[in-house]
Amino acid sequence: MLLSADRVVLPTGSVEPGWVEANDDRITGAGGGTPPAPVARHLPGTLVPGFVDTHSHGGGGAAFPSGDPVEAATVLAAHRAHGTTTMMASLVTDTIERLERSVRALAPLVRSGELAGIHLEGPWLSADHCGAHDPALLRAPDPAEVARVLDAGDDTVRMVTLAPELAGGLDTVALLADRGVIAAIGHSDATDAVTRRAIDVGARLATHLFNAMRPIHHREPGPVLALVEDPRAFVELIADGIHLHPEVLRWAATSAPHRFLLVTDAMAAAGAADGDYDLGPVLVLVRDGVARLASNGAIAGSTLTMDRAVRYAVQVVGLPLDAVVEAATNTPARLHGLADVGAIEPGRRADLVHLDHTLHVVDVMRAGTWLE
Repeated sequence: MLLSADRVVLPTGSVEPGWVEANDDRITGAGGGTPPAPVARHLPGTLVPGFVDTHSHGGGGAAFPSGDPVEAATVLAAHRAHGTTTMMASLVTDTIERLERSVRALAPLVRSGELAGIHLEGPWLSADHCGAHDPALLRAPDPAEVARVLDAGDDTVRMVTLAPELAGGLDTVALLADRGVIAAIGHSDATDAVTRRAIDVGARLATHLFNAMRPIHHREPGPVLALVEDPRAFVELIADGIHLHPEVLRWAATSAPHRFLLVTDAMAAAGAADGDYDLGPVLVLVRDGVARLASNGAIAGSTLTMDRAVRYAVQVVGLPLDAVVEAATNTPARLHGLADVGAIEPGRRADLVHLDHTLHVVDVMRAGTWLE
């Protein structure tokens, strides 16, 4: 299958025009200019890699924290329609027993390749920055307890968000790093010094930078500056116009080039209607596309899809398309060691998104097959 497009975003940058060749489920060639043979189809607009979302809780009216594989399939279908061909399942704070059950239930989807992994966001978080997590279920990170949940997934848990300033926090970061699991700093009241120590012992990511963490202060900068400045750390950004002011998003993106990744932090209402939804053990009210806790009005994830995040980052924030596409594809793939996806280059899986001239999704290909 040989495709051409007005523009193709390659790892080295955009080419106009460009072409991509795929054989079965693999990309076998890509380049700019005249295609090497007659094309099967010309795609007016832009061709980009399939999006990679490594922090999402749900969509299409369903959610990952339920641990139900049928709900997980609904979430995946909802986001694939918007161009996300690789997704990690994010859970929320709950009891250790229920987390173990959810991890065991979702693990087969990781082994089959439907999911890229499981992300535990909580319960090892700061009560001062708990956001949409149930404060009654929060706890300090005991490395043995964390290992117990990892073991339940048999190496399918790929990321854990925690507050490193809590008792046992730094030891848990070291444990995660030793086991090849991404330790992410989030929902945290960590100081600058603790954050830098956590990076030294293995932390590699900021969970939704700025949101649910100690803010920058001129006498105690907290975790933000350390995470943005350290070349070993990556930072998640939610580009929905609600979680971050566009100027803040622009500063973070330009301050951490090739290290910022777009995530949706989506809950069940992404790609679905306003209404009342469960996010793990808490109730979320979605009104006018904004998700907030029923109990106190705190922001509770988003209703974002990755195509909308890309449009917002380009059209509102003003970031270059190539940098935004990288943040929605290759950067999360690189961070999480997903060498099979995230870029249009020979050998990778044939995951492609056809965008029109306004960056809206026209068609989505996953593993060489156009989705209906």
